[in-house]
Amino acid sequence: MKRPVSGSTQDVIADVFAHLDYKRLESVYCYEGGDEFWQAKREPCRRLGTKVAEALVRKLARGGRSLFIGAGVTELPAIIVEVLDHQRHVEPYNLRRSEVTVLNRACQGLPVRFLAHDASSAQGSFDHLWMVSVLNDPERFPHLAPLSYGRADPVTFDTIEFQKERRMVQTIVNRCLPKLTIPGLVTTSTEEVVWIADWCHRHRVPYHVERKQYPTALVGDPICFVRIGVRKSKRSKVGK
Repeated sequence: MKRPVSGSTQDVIADVFAHLDYKRLESVYCYEGGDEFWQAKREPCRRLGTKVAEALVRKLARGGRSLFIGAGVTELPAIIVEVLDHQRHVEPYNLRRSEVTVLNRACQGLPVRFLAHDASSAQGSFDHLWMVSVLNDPERFPHLAPLSYGRADPVTFDTIEFQKERRMVQTIVNRCLPKLTIPGLVTTSTEEVVWIADWCHRHRVPYHVERKQYPTALVGDPICFVRIGVRKSKRSKVGK
């Protein structure tokens, strides 16, 4: 059986990881101990990211379009595999300009460019949305995230701030999910599935959360796939 990720693409992924400016990435991902962090996480990030990419491209058609929301180092393998092995159009968005600069330098010469804009500005429709660790980001949503992980303190929990952050998250979902073609595929973390499901319920769109989960090196939360527009998993020959 042919592997979904070619050897040449695996070499490209390794080369991109080798050319990342980890010193500059330290301030993006760490408050302190950035050097030790990347020494420990660099290879697992590449390896586990490639495994997710292998699973993902089996579910996507060649020549389709993917919207990556909050795309960073973790997303590199999936993005590279999509554009090189599946000839897909990929638009990765990231609001952290310093990380976008590092990613674009490392990906120089590849048919992909990271954009330091809000993903809601993306034009057209996409058959795949990647939204991992966007809706429960503890830095952006310090009141919502602890509740999502079951760590909220009932004594000090600020319900007013939580409601503000919940509206922000719902706005992100409301602006990005309509860009997905139906049927379509969403890649997200298991902790963020509830927001995708909420949107589907509100718009009366059937969905199916696949059981298989994939570990990640940086996020911590397992990644899963959600099929939008279908009630149950269907084995597809698409992309084979």
